[in-house]
Amino acid sequence: MISTPPLKRILLKLSGEALAGQQEMGIDAGVLQTVAAEIAELVQLGVQVGLVVGGGNIYRGSALQKQGLVDRVTGDQMGMLATVMNGLALRDALERQEVQTHLFSALPVAGVAEPFNSRAAIASLKQQKVCIFVAGTGNPFFTTDTAATLRGIEIGADLVLKATKVDGVYDSDPASNPQARRFSRISFDEVLSRKLEVMDLAAMCLCRDNGMPLQVFDMHKRGALKAVVMGEDEGTRVSL
Repeated sequence: MISTPPLKRILLKLSGEALAGQQEMGIDAGVLQTVAAEIAELVQLGVQVGLVVGGGNIYRGSALQKQGLVDRVTGDQMGMLATVMNGLALRDALERQEVQTHLFSALPVAGVAEPFNSRAAIASLKQQKVCIFVAGTGNPFFTTDTAATLRGIEIGADLVLKATKVDGVYDSDPASNPQARRFSRISFDEVLSRKLEVMDLAAMCLCRDNGMPLQVFDMHKRGALKAVVMGEDEGTRVSL
């Protein structure tokens, strides 16, 4: 039994929808508490944790954009601000677990979060503070998947972990195909050639071109996050 995690520093990508739990929108208090407790367990093991969170549980701009009520730039900016709200909730939930945190924003939000700086983030990670990165990349037209891979590369993470509603990458949709096969490992090139929906193209290419491995796993499965960090066969590893 491994007692010391093989990973020293990780970047965890959480979707906003994951924080909503069974609700359509908003934040489920139970899910928030569970997520915070599982991250706190990693910190106790000595793992340095960076965290990127989405905002889809608070704002989804596609409907407003289709109706012509907001343009893409405005919609994306509203989505970035939604991630700030989720980041604040995660910060407070983690601090209730007695975990020190540092909230960084790609957009200037004076008095709420510090502007993102990779050197400051790395310094905080070395102090065992969980660094929460919000507002995506700070630019429209880029998803929080891209922000997660970018931040993972910038902080020198050993692995980017994408928490999803399924337990890995499948050769077809497991919801509609009971015979769908889960990959334990798969290459970036195969993901791209098969057009598997793991992350958006920009995020996948960033990982591939910078040699940043990616692990897809089910965040709703209790203990799955720790299992990945401990090197167990959990989810799907995407690598070169």
